[in-house]
Amino acid sequence: MADFDRVAERLSRGVARATSRRSLLAWVGGAITGAAVLPVLPVSRASAQGAHAGGNPAGRPPVTSGNMQDPGDRSQCDYWRYCAIDGFLCTCCGGSVSTCPPGTEMSPITWIGTCTNPADKRAYIISYNDCCGKSSCGQCLCNRNEGDRPPVRPQSNNDTNWCLGTASQVYNCSAAVLLGVAMEPR
Repeated sequence: MADFDRVAERLSRGVARATSRRSLLAWVGGAITGAAVLPVLPVSRASAQGAHAGGNPAGRPPVTSGNMQDPGDRSQCDYWRYCAIDGFLCTCCGGSVSTCPPGTEMSPITWIGTCTNPADKRAYIISYNDCCGKSSCGQCLCNRNEGDRPPVRPQSNNDTNWCLGTASQVYNCSAAVLLGVAMEPR
C-alpha cells in the first residue's frame, strides 16, 4: 500500500510542477464548452432526420387505412396523398388524413395537388387544408413540393398560411382530403 501512495504522490507532484492554476482552469473551461457543444454535433441531427425522412417517428405504430386501394402509412411523409403537402401531418396531431384534430377548425381556403395512387396508378385531386385554432403540433413535419407553383398561382402554392378563412389564423397541421379522380389527359 505504501508503494501505491508513493506513486500517487509522485504523479500528483509532477502534474502540479508541470501545470499552473490558469492552465487547469483553461482545461476545465474547455471541457465545459466541449460538453455544451455535444448536442449540436451532426450525429444528433442525423438521427432526428432519419426519424423524419423514413423511419417511424417517436416509435408510433403505422397509421394505415387497411384498404389495399389506399396503400401506405398515413403518418409518414412518403404516403401517396402527401405529394404536395407542406406542414405538420394531422395524422400525428390527433386528427386523420382528412380531418382536423379536436379543438381546431379546417380552413375553407385550400391549395390543390394531383397525386398518383400507387395501387391503381390513377391520378387523384387532393385538397390540402390547414387546420387552425391551436399552435403548431410540431410532429411529423412534411414538405413535399411536387407540382408546387410560384405565388402567381396561389391556389397551387403550399407555402402560404391558408388559415385566413377561419376564426383564428394560428396554424396547427395540414390534412389531405381526397376530392376525386383527375381527368385523363387527352
